[in-house]
Amino acid sequence: MDALPPFVALAAHPVRWRLLVELGRSDRQVAELTERVGEPQNLVSYHLGRLRAGGLVSSRRSSFDGRASYYRAHLDRCGALLHLAGAALHPGLAVGVPTQAPHAALPPGRCVRVLFACTGNGSRSQLAEALLRRHAGATVEVVSGGSHPKPIHPNALAVLAERGIDTAPLRSKSLDEHAGRSFDLVVTLCDRVREVCPEFPGGGERVHWSIEDPSRLAGGPARTLPAFRALADDLDMRIAYLCALFPTDPRRHRGR
Repeated sequence: MDALPPFVALAAHPVRWRLLVELGRSDRQVAELTERVGEPQNLVSYHLGRLRAGGLVSSRRSSFDGRASYYRAHLDRCGALLHLAGAALHPGLAVGVPTQAPHAALPPGRCVRVLFACTGNGSRSQLAEALLRRHAGATVEVVSGGSHPKPIHPNALAVLAERGIDTAPLRSKSLDEHAGRSFDLVVTLCDRVREVCPEFPGGGERVHWSIEDPSRLAGGPARTLPAFRALADDLDMRIAYLCALFPTDPRRHRGR
């Protein structure tokens, strides 16, 4: 009998599948996952360990509370193994990026409104704003902001320029500037701002990506540029999967 493909062997367990679904939407701590899947913490930790060993999930210490850790799903790895699982069943099977659109109830003519938030609005959220705008164009209205804004890091501008993205319109913004606006999706990019990000009208979905700030690394711009490139690659992958969840109704491509 043929062995189960690695993805099937890992993801077929109901608890592990539910953990992957949760982490596919947002980075989360163990306590949050325990609450969401309705299982005891020791069982959740065991299955997270299995997923980590299989390379589908990883964790990093919170930059806000070093005692806590955030888990994330590696959707690129999941997608590659899922594709192999389909091919193992039949060569004609191909599995692509999910196309379900949770914001499909948006009225015609309105695009998805997205806010990226971090502490300084100098690196992570600026990159995310520019990359999402390039990926989705007029299908989204995307802005960014910081709880304590500071100037945009030169390496953030450099890696965007390397990707052919015009950086002239970018500027550092406070989250206060967006007060009173409604968003369909608010994505926090650092652990500290997750705890202080204000609520916005409309009840949009909150998502957290626990990502290290490369501007905090030692060394000048030349020494830290590789870390900014790695950050842009990570955000580019996350945003590509995020875009797959947006509506594709061409009537929404006109913007507001």
